[in-house]
Amino acid sequence: MPDFSFVERPDSIIARLTAVDRIAIDTEFFREKTYFAELCLVQVAISDHIFCVDPLTPYDKQAFWETLMAKYWVLHSGRQDIEVMFQSATLMPAGIFDTQIAAGLLGMPPQLGYAALVNELFDIDIAKSHTRADWSQRPLPDELLRYAVEDVEYLLPAYELLAERLDKKGRLRWAEEDSASILDPSLYETDPDQAILRLKGAVKLRGRSRAAAARLASWRESEALRKNLPRQWIVRDSTLIEIAGKLPTRLEELAEIDGLAPGTLRRSGRKILDMLTASAADANVYRPPAAPDERQKVMLKTAQKLVAECAEELGLATEIIAGKKDIAAAILAGDPASRLFQGWRRGVIGEDLLELMTRN
Repeated sequence: MPDFSFVERPDSIIARLTAVDRIAIDTEFFREKTYFAELCLVQVAISDHIFCVDPLTPYDKQAFWETLMAKYWVLHSGRQDIEVMFQSATLMPAGIFDTQIAAGLLGMPPQLGYAALVNELFDIDIAKSHTRADWSQRPLPDELLRYAVEDVEYLLPAYELLAERLDKKGRLRWAEEDSASILDPSLYETDPDQAILRLKGAVKLRGRSRAAAARLASWRESEALRKNLPRQWIVRDSTLIEIAGKLPTRLEELAEIDGLAPGTLRRSGRKILDMLTASAADANVYRPPAAPDERQKVMLKTAQKLVAECAEELGLATEIIAGKKDIAAAILAGDPASRLFQGWRRGVIGEDLLELMTRN
């Protein structure tokens, strides 16, 4: 076990962080009872020490956040870590290297876990026994701190190995590019008007029911944000879908909807009915995507084959280059922002796909 310390005053380690260019980062957070994840611990590794920083202390952290964000981070599967840090500090790091992304670009399995990566690179087994721990408790038990330390202990050595292997294959820039893609703040900003896209079952709704579901989902998202509660605690997905499908017009009818809590009916029943009434005016706004015609089906199948052949030639899993939804969006919708037409993917497959689209 490397040297580590529990840090209650984040500003006390600023000098140590200032002296290095690259750090390894992991976080522990708690989100079962809130809309926003509560950041509970930040593990920061430098070459000779690991700091377990307590973000729940009352001490000012602004200087610490600014110092931390000025560094180049090494993380594993870092999107959630970036999200919770962005919510806490409203800042993004100067740059990142995601070891999961890097491993995938070397032909390792997509979504490879941290423990599996450490075993693959160093033949060391890490016990993942505290994934459901309550990280908000204080004091943190020593066994939890040791678990947290292991989550960053091997990240800097992993970076060295992965970066060297990627460089030899000419893919280091690929990993840096894909890693940087998760630093887009828009990925972590919430727009209630887009909440319908996260409503399970809404894809099957049409007409006024779809319009009603969009209004209901937006209302629920705003309530969850305002109260900082999980959206399912406001109203469950299945309940919203049933309301949108049945379109009740009276409180008595609304009360018969399975899963609608009496308190929600009492506080928000009239507002829900008003939203259902208003949905009649925008029932024709939404148009579901048209099913692909025969020509498009052939083109899509050809595109999928081209991507699969490209992945095989590169020794990568197909989804590392693009999943089926990415391919469909690029080919059928002609989405110019598709990652298939950007960065390194444009060179290895994007130009071929653009030529396919031109021919068809």
